Amino acid sequence: MNNHVLLEIGIEELPARFIDDAEQQLLNKTTKWLQDLHIEFKSIESFSTPRRLAIRIKDIATHQTTIKEEVRGPQTKIAKDESGNWTKAAIGFSKGQGKSPEDIYVQEVKGVEYIFVEKVTEGKPTSDVLPGLKDIISSIHFPQTMRWGSGSYRYARPIRWIVALLNDTVIPFEIANVTTSNKTYGHRFLGEEAIIEDPLTYENILKENYVIVDPKEREQLILEQIKTIEEEEGFHIQVEPELLNEVRNLVEYPTAFHGSFAEEYLKLPQETLITSMAEHQRYFPVMTKEEDALLPYFVSVRNGDDQQIENVARGNEKVLRARLADGAFFYEEDKSNSIEFYNDKLKTVIFQEKIGTTYEKVEKVVTLTEKLTDYLHVDSTVAAQAKRTAEVCKFDLMTSMVGEFPELQGIMGEKYALHFGEDKEVAKGIKEHYYPVQSNGGLPTTDVGAIVSVADKLDTIVSCISVGLIPTGSQDPLGLRRQAIGILRIAKEQKWDISVETLISFAVELYDVNDEAEEEIHSFFANRVSFILSERGIEQDIIQAVIKKKIGVLNYSLQKAQILSEKRNDPTFKPVQESLVRIMNLSKQATTFEVDATLFETDSEVKLHEQTNVVAETFVTHQENYEAAEALDALATLAKPIHDFFEHNMVMADDEKVKQNRLALVNNIAKLIAQYADITLIEWKQHH
Repeated sequence: MNNHVLLEIGIEELPARFIDDAEQQLLNKTTKWLQDLHIEFKSIESFSTPRRLAIRIKDIATHQTTIKEEVRGPQTKIAKDESGNWTKAAIGFSKGQGKSPEDIYVQEVKGVEYIFVEKVTEGKPTSDVLPGLKDIISSIHFPQTMRWGSGSYRYARPIRWIVALLNDTVIPFEIANVTTSNKTYGHRFLGEEAIIEDPLTYENILKENYVIVDPKEREQLILEQIKTIEEEEGFHIQVEPELLNEVRNLVEYPTAFHGSFAEEYLKLPQETLITSMAEHQRYFPVMTKEEDALLPYFVSVRNGDDQQIENVARGNEKVLRARLADGAFFYEEDKSNSIEFYNDKLKTVIFQEKIGTTYEKVEKVVTLTEKLTDYLHVDSTVAAQAKRTAEVCKFDLMTSMVGEFPELQGIMGEKYALHFGEDKEVAKGIKEHYYPVQSNGGLPTTDVGAIVSVADKLDTIVSCISVGLIPTGSQDPLGLRRQAIGILRIAKEQKWDISVETLISFAVELYDVNDEAEEEIHSFFANRVSFILSERGIEQDIIQAVIKKKIGVLNYSLQKAQILSEKRNDPTFKPVQESLVRIMNLSKQATTFEVDATLFETDSEVKLHEQTNVVAETFVTHQENYEAAEALDALATLAKPIHDFFEHNMVMADDEKVKQNRLALVNNIAKLIAQYADITLIEWKQHH
């Protein structure tokens, strides 16, 4: 008979955002647990709904695999005394492994003799081990946990039942006063209590009780139902993946339906309506077939069947009507004031208690914007637009609409700025200065948006780190990592010829940043650059070689890293690499860059010195033009003269002046190479 295991944790409604991660943890932790225990199985699958997390293990072995292993003890010289008898160390070792000295044997490892015993761990029956599933349930991490009743046990939500079965036999254990059984529960209103006698019947038993336990199946059902509505009504229903994912995790038995709202609300900005529907009601907005205009309809998903669905639709329409009425009121009220009115209110809002108000932050963003526009030599129109954008970039935070719908920050800023007569570029800049909203989200499309976005994010990062607010582990409540990646992506996309160090210096000048905090800021950005380069397949040693001394201009550093990554595997580059690495290693012994040509004793010295001077000029030009391939080619022309120099000269000459002069020559070349990368950090491939 094939053996199958089912584990279902029945919980009070889990927040939708907890479910996918918890399901994945349950699957991964169970898989690893079985592997660590040497219990073989054919497959393992996971399930989840708002009220349950479950796994099923198919074709599990009846016993753990018996393990035979050689255990190494101390060296023979320690294990035996002068008479050849086993010492206390040897006897203690064998006893510790459940063996006796008679079981000891000697083997040689890399020329050294050690004592060994063979240890056999007999596999226990799987049924004896399975109660350990209790520990997996307890080990699942959630963003927040709670206690309930008088107990001290903490979990995301109260545990109400646990199904734990090996075939038709209950696996016995207890958690938080809940004892395992074969009893599950269907849909809260439509389903009933049900007995599971075979793990393979799990999905069908719950389906009979209006629960679809496979989240992907629920998602597919929702999409099919939406498609049916589209075909019947001639709509285009906008399905955002994130909202779809959330909705499938809010229901156990999905039934899609549509409702309507008054056309008069279409005069509100489209984003307002979509946000109100999606963020607050979890509704899918309905568009014309051309997808260019919103229609006065919405699609929602009920947790249940289609009985009396018209009543459900009417109830949802009533709730939405109240929401949209609030939105319309806020919209008209907000337009009756002015940008200056809202900007002035920012003086009462604390951005961060150790840093100051949002109004003071805006003043810093204006200063940084001016520094950026000066450095980047943008034309006067863009500079003026960027400055104005910076001055008003946060005004909409004080409007009622953004107060009610924080997701609309920037979006309403653009709408209201146009209403108040601001330049189109300024209005767009207000919206775009929040971009990217996620690390990999869309970037600003305008110069104005890009400049103010970088200024704002730079100010946030430097001000926070300067007062000790540094992200740790997975904790980054202010989103500093996301903002740093945003800055780097914008600088790269815009092809700005500005080093990351220069950017940081602009903001550091505005705050009282001590040396330790400044070092922390540089390290913080270096880690983000390393992340961006590694995402492009660049190896860690090459990343360190390029950015350890200085990050520089991101696009140029990326070019250099990509070229060095290619050269690592290029056998024709080996002579160049060997010459340049040898120079850099030897330069560590040099103390000066002053070369005296009168002290040269050989032609190879003269030629290397002359070639270095020629290359230096060419190399610097390529560096200044951010031409990575050409700059490395220039350095590569030094490979032969370097080889000849080492062939015909003893660098560590007896004559101290000659020695120091040769080291100075080496040092000058190393200084050039180091401007490109510290190639001694690269693990070069050995080509034969």
